[in-house]
Amino acid sequence: MEKEVSEKTILTEEGTVKISDEVVAIIAGLAAAEVKGVAGMSGGIVGGIAEFVGKKSPSKGVKVEVGDKEAAVDVYVIVEFGVRIPEVAHEIQRNIKKAIESMTGLAVIEVNIHIQGVSFPSEGKEDEQYKAK
Repeated sequence: MEKEVSEKTILTEEGTVKISDEVVAIIAGLAAAEVKGVAGMSGGIVGGIAEFVGKKSPSKGVKVEVGDKEAAVDVYVIVEFGVRIPEVAHEIQRNIKKAIESMTGLAVIEVNIHIQGVSFPSEGKEDEQYKAK
């Protein structure tokens, strides 16, 4: 079964360039993961607990709405314990806006950050996650 992919089409003198919404989501996810203080992305709320998907699935935890010339992004992240959340969120917004605009030519009209949990470091084990309920 084929999945219908939403995409933005850019007309040039040489032909067309098509950018799928998934590509925009991947760009946003990678840009968010680059920010110091981001532990990983949140794949959503499962049973009242945020699902930690790490940084290996860049489009997970990202929702995009792409128009002809604009894009709006919602990003769901888990931050590291001890960071200043407003500063990390602002840096995520700047990084995503810069990455999408420079790579696609779309104007990013809004980047909404949803903090879904906090990651606590632990010795010898995987990080313990405390998430919003």
